Amino acid sequence: MAQIIFYILIGLMIFQAIMLVRDVLTHRDDLGPGNWLISGIIGFIADFADTIGIGSFALTTMMLNITKQNKDDRKLPGILNVGHAIPVLTEAVIFVTVIRVDTLTLVSMILAAIVGSWFGSKFVTKLSETAVQKWIGWALLITAVLMLLRQTEVIALLGKGNTAMGLTGGKLIIGIIGNFFFGALMTVGVGLYAPCMALVYMLGMTPLAAFPIMMCSCAGLQPVASINFIREKAYSRKIALAITIGGIPGVIIASQFLMNLDISMVTYLVIVIIFYTGIQYILKSRKTVLA
Repeated sequence: MAQIIFYILIGLMIFQAIMLVRDVLTHRDDLGPGNWLISGIIGFIADFADTIGIGSFALTTMMLNITKQNKDDRKLPGILNVGHAIPVLTEAVIFVTVIRVDTLTLVSMILAAIVGSWFGSKFVTKLSETAVQKWIGWALLITAVLMLLRQTEVIALLGKGNTAMGLTGGKLIIGIIGNFFFGALMTVGVGLYAPCMALVYMLGMTPLAAFPIMMCSCAGLQPVASINFIREKAYSRKIALAITIGGIPGVIIASQFLMNLDISMVTYLVIVIIFYTGIQYILKSRKTVLA
C-alpha cells in the first residue's frame, strides 16, 4: 500500500506542477508583487523547518509579513497552499516509504483532509481582506499554542507509552472527522501538523505514526485546495512559484543531513515571533474595519 500511495503522491506532484506552471505561463504578464530571490529564500527556510518538524505556514506568514512581499492579505491562504504543495509532496514521498502505518487509518485520514480542504478553499476564496486578516491572526495564535504544547511535551505526555500504528472503531471515526476539519483549517492558514499530531496521540497511536499521516494529509489536500485558489486567482503567482522552487531543496537538504538537529531554542524563538505576528494581523483587521 505504501508503494501505491508513493505513486499517487508522484502523480499529485506532476498534477500540481502542470497546474501551477500553466497558470503562471498564461498570466506571465501579471505575476503579482514580490521578489523572486527573497520569496525563494522564504520557501527554502520554511520547508526546511517543515521537514524537521517546526511547520511552514506560520513561519512563511511571518517572513512574508516582515519582508513586505505580499501586498494583499486575501491572497495569503492561496500563497501558502499553492506555494508549499510540491515541497510537502516531496516530504510525504520521503516519509511514507520509511514509517509503516495501518493502511485503513492512513488512507481514510488522508481522504478526510482532502475533502475538508476542498470545502475550506471554496469558503476562504470568498472572504474579504478583513476576514482573512482576522482568521490568519487567530490561526497563527492557535498554531503557536499548539507548537508550545508540543515543544513542552504536554501533548507528548498524552501519548506516552502508546504503541498503536492504526485506529479502529470509534477512534477511527474521530480521527477521520478531526482530519476533515484540520484539512479545512489548512486553507485558512492553520497548519495541520500540530493538531494532527495531538489527535493521534490522544487516540492512542505512537507519536511516530503522526509523521506519515500528517505529511501525506497535507500532500494530498494542498493540490486539491490549489485548484480553487488558482481558479479564483486568489494567490500571488510569483511568490507561490518562488516558494515552490526554494522549498524543494530545503526539504531535500533537511531530510538528508539535518533530521537529528537540535532545534529546541530555534522553535521557541519561532513560537514567540508567531505569537507577535498573529497579534499584528488581528490588530490589522480591526484597523481595516475602523477605516
